[in-house]
Amino acid sequence: MLTTQTLELVAPLSGVSLPLDQVPDQVFSSRLVGDGICIDPASSTLRSPLTGTVSSIQDSGHAISVTSEGGVQVLMHIGLDTVNLGGKGFTRLVEEGQRVEAGQALIEFDADYIALHARSLLTLMLVVSGEGVQVLSPDNAWVDVGQPVLRLRDDAVPPAGAAPSNAGQTLFSTPVTLPNPNGLHARPAAVLAQTAKAFVAEIMLHKGSLSANAKSLVAIMGLQTTRGDELQISAQGEDATAALETLTQLIASGCGEVETDQASHAPVQSSVAQQIRTAQQATDTGLLRGVCASPGSAFGRVFQFAEQPLNITEAGAGEAAEGERLGLALKQAFQALQTLQGSMAGSPQAAIFLAHQQLLEDPTLTEQAQALITQGKSAAFAWNSATQATAAVFNGSGSTLLIERALDLNDVGLRVLRLILGVQEQGLELPEQAILIADQLTPSQTAGLDTTKVLGFVTVGGGATSHVAILARAFGLPALCGVPAHVLSVPSGTQVLLDADQGLLHLDPPLADVEQLQAKREQQLQRRQREKEQAAEAARTLDGHRIEVSANVSSQEETRQAMALGGEGVGLLRSEFLYLDRADAPDDAEQIATYRGIASEIGPEHKLVVRTLDVGGDKPLAYVPMEAEANPFLGMRGIRLCLERPELLRNQLRAILACAGQTQLHIMLPMITQLSELRQARTMLNEQARQLGLKTLPKLGIMIEVPAAALMADLFAPEVDFFSIGTNDLTQYTLAMDRDHPRLASQADAMHPSVLRLIATTVKAAHAHGKWVGVCGALASESLAVPLLLGLGVDELSVSVPLIPAIKAAVRGVRLDDCQAIVEHVLTLESAIQVRNALQAHEQTVSETALEGEC
Repeated sequence: MLTTQTLELVAPLSGVSLPLDQVPDQVFSSRLVGDGICIDPASSTLRSPLTGTVSSIQDSGHAISVTSEGGVQVLMHIGLDTVNLGGKGFTRLVEEGQRVEAGQALIEFDADYIALHARSLLTLMLVVSGEGVQVLSPDNAWVDVGQPVLRLRDDAVPPAGAAPSNAGQTLFSTPVTLPNPNGLHARPAAVLAQTAKAFVAEIMLHKGSLSANAKSLVAIMGLQTTRGDELQISAQGEDATAALETLTQLIASGCGEVETDQASHAPVQSSVAQQIRTAQQATDTGLLRGVCASPGSAFGRVFQFAEQPLNITEAGAGEAAEGERLGLALKQAFQALQTLQGSMAGSPQAAIFLAHQQLLEDPTLTEQAQALITQGKSAAFAWNSATQATAAVFNGSGSTLLIERALDLNDVGLRVLRLILGVQEQGLELPEQAILIADQLTPSQTAGLDTTKVLGFVTVGGGATSHVAILARAFGLPALCGVPAHVLSVPSGTQVLLDADQGLLHLDPPLADVEQLQAKREQQLQRRQREKEQAAEAARTLDGHRIEVSANVSSQEETRQAMALGGEGVGLLRSEFLYLDRADAPDDAEQIATYRGIASEIGPEHKLVVRTLDVGGDKPLAYVPMEAEANPFLGMRGIRLCLERPELLRNQLRAILACAGQTQLHIMLPMITQLSELRQARTMLNEQARQLGLKTLPKLGIMIEVPAAALMADLFAPEVDFFSIGTNDLTQYTLAMDRDHPRLASQADAMHPSVLRLIATTVKAAHAHGKWVGVCGALASESLAVPLLLGLGVDELSVSVPLIPAIKAAVRGVRLDDCQAIVEHVLTLESAIQVRNALQAHEQTVSETALEGEC
């Protein structure tokens, strides 16, 4: 008979302790690895938190586990993504199998080196084999090395690496080669172990003569795997075959870890102590900085939003009862999402909740949950485990799109979980003029905000391209993401000024700043009203030069709004909205109906520019199998993917051509870098037109979004009907900066002189051959950039729908000769900041001249 004893674990380091929920890594924060705490270290020697035996230590020295005599395993992981350092900065002081005392030095590390070269110094202490973990240290408080921080039961848990019994037939998988650059370190090992736990079978992972329990993270890490290792899985039990198939595929795919430098894609997170120090410095000047998720500004009072805690019981009341409970909750959630989607019918936001419905129907999630219910778990525990495990894989993928989809999955998971538990979502009692602050907001929470009270919001997590950001822009709410975690400690009721345009949150701003903002907002409201009243008028400069202003759209409803706001057609129809966030490709009938519906809103007098499918790498399609890519932004996307899968492009071209008689149809090819790509696509277009009996072909153009295309514009121009410049990607590829990177976003500016020179090159080549040039990237929607683009010779601006009146008004307020003069000047400058300053000075001069004229 086992006796229950209390085991206390002491802090392995001195520093600031924080709960796992605040760790910027989903695998750790979701407790996929185990429960415990995180410490932002102020000391540089990792010490043992308990007396026991070193059960594993990574060759790289960044992670070590110690097992007590009772079998409790504790993993310590120094920093985030430190496996990429390959051992640099770490000195091992103990060996595997060595007995250590509580407080004994285990690893020394160079904190300065790690802080500079890894994502974070945050160090985790996680109980990976043991029960009843109780955290003793308060959140965000200082702890000293050796101070008790965790208490748990020492229940003589069997060692996690122990081999399973030999009862029953053992099946073996075919050998699989490990693709992970740093082997199965903590993150991919946790994903593998969590997936293995969903099976009843006893599963072992084999590397040569070494074996480990595949359901144990520590045991997997103990194999010390490296890229290229040949691994094999064995399983015995009723679902052994399914386990072998699933786990073999998981290992072959890298367990959700993309083979790339994570720092180039994942948001760089400083440690919490660094964030607190940075935030404290910012507080001295009254500023916290983030990334703009939705433009605008607001003055109000902080309202701290915290997620409602849910009590989840692990043990179930029987397979039949728990299965029925899960099924009912899934049905109710689906119906609720259907209602929510219906209330937004026709808008881009509706597609978000359609994607949520499709997540509910995903068989992988329900099968994982059902397998746990079969093992005796409750429906709530099973569903939560399934969604958290899948979200962890998404977060570890390195794909921006999948990381954003992890938030959608968490949202769906929470919706179903509340229904299972019978917990009503608490309505927020919001004060007037609230600035909402949260660690993270889900799309459902954002959609449910009372916009009569909420003036804007600020989050620690999230991204500028997430569904939450899309909703914020749709509601006209200014929003910041990527703000330091210290913002969560700003007391509710604090007066703040949110300036999302500048990426700033002003804490307790001076009265003069508030008054200035309010005056500015009043002027903006009056100006916007005038712009809307004049929206139907042509966009013609003061000296008579005509510019076409059209819209960037993703639906029929957006097209209708664009035409109502004075849009002169559609300069960019993002056709991928038909393909994303669904389980199978749209059929011909759906595509044809969609294109014809949009064309009917535009009419025969205006043009419709349809961009062919722009997906791949960073925007994968569930129904188009693609290999994982080291750098998806430089991989199979846009025209490359479509030419590799020509039937996809043929079907789309055939559907687009169905609306040829309704409007002035233009077709645009994305991500073109070579003439051969253009010629292949043109041949396919001609074939489809011929089969449909069309006598008049639509205009065919290409996007200029890669420097290669801009530099070869003189060769492309004779073979196209038009160019449209995508400034977002052109800037990203020219400057080698991800425009959504928290630390680089402000530098990834399309007004950089190098980008402007590429635009000038493109325009010159196009006009030499009598072809027109549009700009459909974000730069076209920026009023400050209007004189710049006109001066560069651009013929058309395709802009965000709500900004059509403002951009048309900006055109009417300038002279073309002045615009050409300012361009001559800015092309000699050396930075985007200098360009912006020059444009702002020009804008001020124009405003003063206009006022003098009125006087």
